[in-house]
Parts: sequence; C-alpha cells; structure tokens
Amino acid sequence: MTQLQEPPVLDAPPAPRRRRRGRWVAVCVLCVLAVPGVSFGRAMVAPGAAPASVRAVEWVRDHGGAHLVDLAENWWFSRHVPHGAVPAVRGPEVPAGTPGAPPVVRGAVTESPAEGHWTAGRLGSDGLPALYSTWFRPDASDPGVVAAAAWIRAGSYRAHLVAGTKEPDTGSWPGDARVAPGDVPNLLATFNAGFTFHDTPGGFFEDGRSSRSLVDGLATATISGSGALQVGLLGADVSLAGGTTQARQNLHLVVADGAPVAGLAANGSGRWGTAHNQGQYTWRSGLGVDAAGDLVYVAGNGLDLVHLADALVEAGAVRGMELDMHSGMVSFSSWVPAPAGSKEPVEPAKLLPDMTREADRYLAPDQRDFFYLTVD
Repeated sequence: MTQLQEPPVLDAPPAPRRRRRGRWVAVCVLCVLAVPGVSFGRAMVAPGAAPASVRAVEWVRDHGGAHLVDLAENWWFSRHVPHGAVPAVRGPEVPAGTPGAPPVVRGAVTESPAEGHWTAGRLGSDGLPALYSTWFRPDASDPGVVAAAAWIRAGSYRAHLVAGTKEPDTGSWPGDARVAPGDVPNLLATFNAGFTFHDTPGGFFEDGRSSRSLVDGLATATISGSGALQVGLLGADVSLAGGTTQARQNLHLVVADGAPVAGLAANGSGRWGTAHNQGQYTWRSGLGVDAAGDLVYVAGNGLDLVHLADALVEAGAVRGMELDMHSGMVSFSSWVPAPAGSKEPVEPAKLLPDMTREADRYLAPDQRDFFYLTVD
C-alpha cells in the first residue's frame, strides 16, 4: 500500500521584515501628502482677510500650478463675458458744465440719461466735492458690460499706501495691513492695489525701504510727502526723488498721452502679464491721472485689457496703469459721514454693487496691499 507523502514544508516568509517595509512605505506616503497638506492648511488660516477661494488659487499658483490656473482662467474668461450691475445713485447728480466737476463721460454705448453723468461724494475741507462717481459702458460690442469711475480732485485728499499681511512678502511693514484707526473718520476712498509680486517685476517702496529694486520704465503710482498720488512711468513721469514717500509698481502703462498704448490686444511681448491673461473678460481695475493731476479710478466686470484702457481714457485719464483683476481682488468704496446716531462715524458704498468683497474691507487687516484716501 502506497503511503501518502506529506507536502514539503516551505519556509515561511519573513513577515516581520515585510511588515516593517510596509510601515516605512506608508510613512513615506503620509509624509509626501502631509507636507503640501500642512502648507495648504497654513495658507487657509494665514493672517489677513481673503476668501477661501482666493487663498486656494493663490496657494496653487505659489506651488508650481500657475500655468494650470492660467489655462483654466483663460479658457473660461475668454468665452464667458459677465455683465455688470448698474450702481445705485448716491448723492446729487451734477449738471454738465458745473465748475470744478469733471466732464461727462462719453462711453461706447449710451442709452440711459444717467450714463456718464457724475454724482458728488464727500466734501473736502474747502466745502467742494472731493470725489465724484459715475457709470458707463465702454464696450460697443457688448452693451451689457458696465464700468464705473471715481474722479478725485487734486489737492482735496491725502493718499496712503498700506502693505498687506502677505503682499509684499518681504517681511513686516508699517500700517497693520489696514486703514489706520485714527484716519477712519476722514476716509474718502479705499481701493485695491496691483498684482501679487510673483506676477510683476516691479516693487513696493515706503519711507526709503523697498521690497526689491523698483524698475525704471514700469507703470508706477507714487505718493508725495504732501499726500498727492501720481501715476506714470518711473524715471520719466514720476520718480522716487523729490519727497516721494511711497510707490507701487505694476507692469507697464496701459494709457499714455491720453490714448491706449499700442499693442494691448496682442500683448505679444508680455508687457502686461502673460500673453493670454489680458484677453480674459473678467473684473479689472485701473488707476490714472487726468491732465490737471486729478485721480481717475476705473473698474468693471467683463473687461479685457483693451476695454479697461478705453474706460480709463473715456473717464479722462491721460496716463493710466492696470491695478488688480478677477473677482475678490477688485474693490473700491467711497466714504461719507454717517447720519447722526450711527455706530461708526463714516459709512462706505461700493463703486459697483456686484463687487464681491465687503465695502469696509480695509478696516480689518487684509492680505493684499491697498490704497486709501482721506479728506485733506
């Protein structure tokens, strides 16, 4: 009778060694995931006001994803033209030809009698309006696109430039990233500055210190010791000499000699950012000066770079620069004394009602640098 043979006994695998190897793999995977996770988490709770969507997109940009973000934005904003909301009238409408008031804005489309006619804002120390605002339509091919402008009379204000908690990212700066509490009762206007400093070769200057060297030939907003704000090419129209206390650069001028600068539509040289970004139909803002040195701020949704420059010219600017772009970045509020019995001494109103950030955005520390004006 044949006896069944037992199967040979195989050597058992070195289970402890395999388990150790598996644990090391798991630890490595967790570390790979944890490092960006911690970085992202820190960005989401970093000091300074900013929406979660803005924080997330900027984190992706800062960690090698700028090209992907640009591709997504270019695809979307070049195909979808958003239409803006018409602002409510705040203050008395100023009749055309009123002494001291800016001329009526002639937009590309005019269907409403209110378009281009200015309303008066807060009074300066001389009893005359220091700020006027209006709305108009700068794009004849799309009458649904609405832009608004604020015109601020030279000599009626004092300008201030404040660093944010994140921009410029070169250490701490004066100002606590918000409007100085002592200046709040005298507020005339608050508005956004320019791109992040990853996206512009220019710099930020305050009281003899710069975030990096400012570049001659770039569009620059300068503030003098008297508080006057000017816009022009550094080294030609404006300089850091002669009592300039603050300056902010952002790419190249979009308006010069009272006309849009040539080449804006193609942007082939990248003078105004990446070649395709300036063709996006999105929120944009710009700052300029007219022939008398008065300030002109323009903003709107659904603007490409060409129509932003057109809007600046239509509002009276002879020199102008793009500031920031996209929802959540573009903010302008005008301020007037509050009615008796109000909790705060002044109250703000957005230049356009569909600007997404709060009207009092800059009373709390903000991540981005910004400008504010007080009545002189």
